[in-house]
Parts: sequence; C-alpha cells; structure tokens
Amino acid sequence: MLKNCIEGKKYAMNRKAAFISTLVIPALLVACGKHSGTGKDGNTAENALMEAEAAPAEIVFYTSNGDSEENFNRLYGEPLRKKFPQYTIKYILSGAGGQTLDTLLASKTRFDVFMQGPGFFESQAFPAGIQFDMSGLIRTHKIDLNRLDKASVDYVTQSSGNGKLYFLPVQLEGMVLYYNKSLFDKFGVSYPVDSMTWDQMLEKAKLLTRKENGVQYFGFGTNSSTIQGMNPLSIPMADIATDTPTINRDERWRTFYDYFYDRPNKIPGYLDGAKAINGIPTREMFVNDQTVAMFAYQSGLINVWEEQLKGLDWDMAALPEFPNQRGVGSMANPKLFGITSMAENKDAAMIAIRYLLSDEHQQFLARKGYTPILTSDAVTRQLGQDSIYKDRNWQSLVYREFAPLALRPAYYSQLNAIYQKHFKAASLGQTDLNTALRAAEEEAVKAIAEFKRK
Repeated sequence: MLKNCIEGKKYAMNRKAAFISTLVIPALLVACGKHSGTGKDGNTAENALMEAEAAPAEIVFYTSNGDSEENFNRLYGEPLRKKFPQYTIKYILSGAGGQTLDTLLASKTRFDVFMQGPGFFESQAFPAGIQFDMSGLIRTHKIDLNRLDKASVDYVTQSSGNGKLYFLPVQLEGMVLYYNKSLFDKFGVSYPVDSMTWDQMLEKAKLLTRKENGVQYFGFGTNSSTIQGMNPLSIPMADIATDTPTINRDERWRTFYDYFYDRPNKIPGYLDGAKAINGIPTREMFVNDQTVAMFAYQSGLINVWEEQLKGLDWDMAALPEFPNQRGVGSMANPKLFGITSMAENKDAAMIAIRYLLSDEHQQFLARKGYTPILTSDAVTRQLGQDSIYKDRNWQSLVYREFAPLALRPAYYSQLNAIYQKHFKAASLGQTDLNTALRAAEEEAVKAIAEFKRK
C-alpha cells in the first residue's frame, strides 16, 4: 500500500508528466471557458445534464480530517439539500463508530466524494486506488478553473500529474497577523497595516516586547507547526521524487529560521521570556493571557475560537511579506473534494461540487468568515459580513496572493514535528543551528524509512 502511495506521489514530479500537464491543463481551462453547448451534440449534452440534475440521487461524502457532521452540514450539507431537494446528502466521518478508510473499503461501503487536505488526500486515496480523474466531468459541467485561486489549482494539476485532475479545491485557509489593540494602545505603538514587511513587523515587535510589573509581554508570536507547514517561502518538507528531507539541503530553511526564530530572539528581553516558557509565545498567551501583541496564525481561528475572542480587543492585518516576495502571503490550506472511482452517480456528485464552487455558495462561505476559493471581488468583498466580528479587517485574508503550495508527502506530519523540535532547540540555545539542521535531517531520514516499512 505504501509503495503505491510513494509511487503515486512520485509521478506528480515526473518531468514527462509535468510537460503533458502544461499541454492538457491549459486546453482544459480554455475548453471550460469557451464550450457553449450549442448545436445538436451540445443540446444533447445539455439535456443529459439537466436530467442528471433533476433525477433523485444519493451523494455520500467522506472525510478523515476530523470535521464534525454538524460543521459539514452547516457549510455544505444543508446548502446542498436546500439547492437540490431531490438529492440525499450523507456524511461519513472517519473514526465515528469505528469506521476508517480501510474498514469502509473492506465492507464495500460506497462514498462518492472524498474530502481532505493537501498531502493527506493523496496519501490516503492513491494507495487505495479510489481516485478518479475528474477532467472530463469538469469539461462537461463547464467548471472554469480560471475563477479559482491560482496557487490551489496549480497544486491540483501538479499533484494529480499526467494532465489529470483528481480533486478540486472548494475553500481556503491562509494565515493572517492578529493583533491585540489594547497592548498597542497601552504602549503607544501604531497598529499593524496590511502592507507591512516582516522587517517592519519585527520593528513593531521591538517596541512591544518588555517586562512590566512582573509581566512579560511579547511583541510577536506564532504557532511553529503552522508557520512551518504554511511557510510563505513555499519550502517543502521533503523532495517527494527522492524521499529526501529538505531541512539541511534547502537554504530557504535558514531564511525561515532567521525571521521566525533568530530575529525575534535578538529583541531585548524576548529570548529570556522564551526560555521562561520553553518556546515561542503561544495562541493561548495571545487570546487568554493577552501578553502577546501580534500573533501569526490561520484565519480559521476566528470561527473556531469565536467565543474566546470575545474577551480580546483584536483585529487583523495581512500576513507580512518578505522583501523579495512582494504581494505574497502564506501557503494556503485548501479543502479538496475529489469524486471517487466508486461513485455511483458521478454527474450528480459533480453537480454538487459545481454548486459549492458557485458564486452563490462561495459568497455564503465568505459571509460566514471562510476564505472563498473564488477570487472575484463580488465574492471576496462579502468576507465576514455575517460574522459577529463584521467590523474587523476581513480583506486582510485576501490582501496578498497565496504562495505556491509545495507538494506534501505522506509523512508530512512526522517531518513537520521533527523540524519544529530541532528549530526550537537551536532557538533556545540548546544547540547551534548547523547541528540542529544535521540532527533534524538524520532523524527525518529515519522517520521516512520507518514510514515506508509500515
């Protein structure tokens, strides 16, 4: 099974596959945008689609990402049932009732749409052989991929490989810079703005890092796992073609360490404070303790911690940019929906996905505070309008383009944890950076080998 997974990932990096993709995918985009459905054949196709939409169908969604049925129904299930009352929408969550992908396949339980994130989709669907090339359906149902976030579509084409499209992104989550307005007011520092660079952010952090009345305040914090996995430099955890860790081979990791560990540590008082808490300032310190002035984190925090944020006078700005990457923010975490090879009614499943990609549904998601996959102003200007935090800077979520999304190996989580551990050791002075990088590489090599033996 693992061999199939690794091979499935490798072919996405094959030079021939990449060449074919450059020929097939642009043609697909043009076809999606230009197909008119006129003429005898066009009318026949249109009639078939109308019949498929009108006919009763059962569409079963499955995920292993931990998303509750309540949340699925709120964002996707109920809107689909309302739009298509003739469809029966069901949801299977891995782990519920002891169900896993393996048990579902063993029991021949059908599901029509697999929902997962980058890397996790491929590492689960490809070995099981349940992926399905949606290219033909995308053409038939006239889904214009040019309307979707470019970085996400590029990921789909690169990861699927050979000109195929195994999934489509339906929703995004990027990183923003949250800030505590009360701390900025307390210390007389101007609020962050969307156009800031990381250097400008660190200058503000210097003014906000201090110890007063026995309380240590930090100018900046982030979640190390999140900033690594969604890093704005698009550094992959590994070279998927060779299963080689990048931590001691890609020089961009040194730039990453410099900005997110070393430079903050050089702010007077910051390193002593970090040693006292054995790490970098956390989300809980930002929201609950209110001792962190700026915190870089996923935009989804607004919905996940809606209640907790009520006790904080906060706002947000776009994630700062690197000086050599103007206009580029973090990598995104798109939610990927792929029709499976076992899907009973693939047209009905595609009709459901097409609706989830419509202006109507994307505006619905945006108004609730979720980053839409559509990039049009008509959609993005609706961001946060139904949120209790309607007055916040919602446009910061889409102020910058998302960084190109690096391919994720099946062992992504293991490597992310290893890199995080060794960066932390270096940042706290427990070892030097060069030693940390070598140690991280050695541990990552062993982790990959162990993963491949399973």
